[in-house]
Amino acid sequence: MRRDCLVLAGGLATRMRPATDAVPKALLPVAGEPFAVHQLRWLASEGVDRVVMSIGHLGGQIREALGARSDLGVAVDFVDEGDRRLGTGGAVRFAVDEGALGEEFLVLYGDSWLQVDITAVEAAHRASGLEALMVVHRNEGRWDTSNVVFDGRRIVRYDKHEAEPAAAGMHYIDYGLSVLRSSTVAQRIPADEPSDLATLFNGLSLEGRLAGYEAGQRFFEIGSRDGWIELDRHLAR
Repeated sequence: MRRDCLVLAGGLATRMRPATDAVPKALLPVAGEPFAVHQLRWLASEGVDRVVMSIGHLGGQIREALGARSDLGVAVDFVDEGDRRLGTGGAVRFAVDEGALGEEFLVLYGDSWLQVDITAVEAAHRASGLEALMVVHRNEGRWDTSNVVFDGRRIVRYDKHEAEPAAAGMHYIDYGLSVLRSSTVAQRIPADEPSDLATLFNGLSLEGRLAGYEAGQRFFEIGSRDGWIELDRHLAR
């Protein structure tokens, strides 16, 4: 079965300004390469056949930088939301409506650097029989605010707005990678309007329809200046 991965790289990246005023976050330099190049090479190493980059803010730069490269090991296509700000959920719905993805696909946040076995992730999703799967990491509030109650098989509750995560039993955090079905997206995310994937995942978790897979290694991210510096040092080693 072909492996598609949608990479969400269309946001304004306001937390990274002024670095992202003229350069999209996906192209920020990390260890001598644009960040997206590291992501794409990792996806290729995990057997992903095709990546769809969801672009928007300064998206032309991403298309120009990645579209002509033949050294990444994976085919790269683009869906461009233009000046619309559809949010993560709206961007996924737009990509599905554009026919850019198969029935089952991976979703990766465009600022996440991960190390997890994608074959095992997909196997866990199929074995669960559920509509979607979220990869999580046992966080205990270390790398960011924990937002997941996980019972080892299902996401019992996902809520990034919980005021007291520890008291709510949230020991895990959304890792930045998930598996979705196009049919689920079409049914549950409104078309042509802004929405957040967090809303979809919250609803699926409360309905018992969201499987989980625990990643053992920590994640890195370039969504903050400290995270960007930390990842640059990590990959430069």
